[in-house]
Amino acid sequence: MVWETRAVSSQRAEFVSLARQEGANISELCRRFEISRPTAYKWVRRFEEEGAAGLEDRSHRPQRSPRQTAPETEEAIVGLRTRHPHWGGRKLRRLLQRDGVAPLPAASTVTRVLHRRGLITPSPSHHKPWERFEAAAPNLLWQMDFKGPLQLTDGPVYLLASLDDHSRYATMLRACPDQRAETVREALTATFRRYGLPREFLVDNGAPWGSDQDHPHTVLTAWLLQLGVDVSHGRPYHPQTQGKVERFNGTLEAELLRDLAFADRTTIQPILDGFRLLYNSERPHQALGYATPLSRYRPSLRRFTDDPGPITYEPGDEVRIVQAGGWFTFEGRAYHVSKAFRGYPIALRRSPDSGYGVYFCHKLIGTIEVGS
Repeated sequence: MVWETRAVSSQRAEFVSLARQEGANISELCRRFEISRPTAYKWVRRFEEEGAAGLEDRSHRPQRSPRQTAPETEEAIVGLRTRHPHWGGRKLRRLLQRDGVAPLPAASTVTRVLHRRGLITPSPSHHKPWERFEAAAPNLLWQMDFKGPLQLTDGPVYLLASLDDHSRYATMLRACPDQRAETVREALTATFRRYGLPREFLVDNGAPWGSDQDHPHTVLTAWLLQLGVDVSHGRPYHPQTQGKVERFNGTLEAELLRDLAFADRTTIQPILDGFRLLYNSERPHQALGYATPLSRYRPSLRRFTDDPGPITYEPGDEVRIVQAGGWFTFEGRAYHVSKAFRGYPIALRRSPDSGYGVYFCHKLIGTIEVGS
């Protein structure tokens, strides 16, 4: 199966894709992928000389000459459709163009070939187009969501995905045994080491990042705020707010999960890695003008650190330590914030209306009125 084959060298292929981008910082990528510079240049050189085979990954591309006859072009179309049975004429045409097929057929021609060879079946349903919104640059906003559970022989598994809003680059696709905050934190730590920190996460209102708009903070979001990563929540019961990661999960279901049966947790992660690599670097994306997410993504310049350091506030702030249950006292009265901040310092900063804003790190988490 193509996913299993690609998973063998997926990390090398992803590194080479990022390293060959214009202006790429090779030293920083080496640090994040935990490889040496000589090894990095070896992979890049082998890829440029041998293609995917140089990364110890079997190539599935049909062999073809720069100028092909019509029958050869048709066989190339069939071969690509076999590898990507859910991709239509425009996506396959972009792959033909990338692979240097000449003369390049029109997308309508590709579609006719697929119909003629019996490779297109009618879509069972149509969905409403996703609401359009796009962050202005990579890493300003990532969307994150769980999918699952999938029932495997050794128990359920939940698929955790994060997606860069600007480029649609899938920065993470992890098979998790549960949806606990510590599990998500472990997965995000590995992701941050490789891609750096985003400015903000957009999540839904489920565990482990908040139950609703009135209780949006958890131990996980408190950790993210300490790292300088803001957290916002979509509207309750409106999954289209996280439309890009929802669309990614739909593609994952249609192009991988629906066609495969996974034995256990040890076998699923390499297959997910292969799918993520293909999604990022090969699959043309309609919303990007049929470019790939890789063509628009760059790793964040904001480095992850295990120890973000002590929480500090501005001179003049009134600082309090949050006690058990999320309570703190100020001017003889008790006030409540989320118990996720237990043991942490918060700041009370005077506002123009004689009240106080309550801050955790850089985030305004509430307001209080005093003296009345």
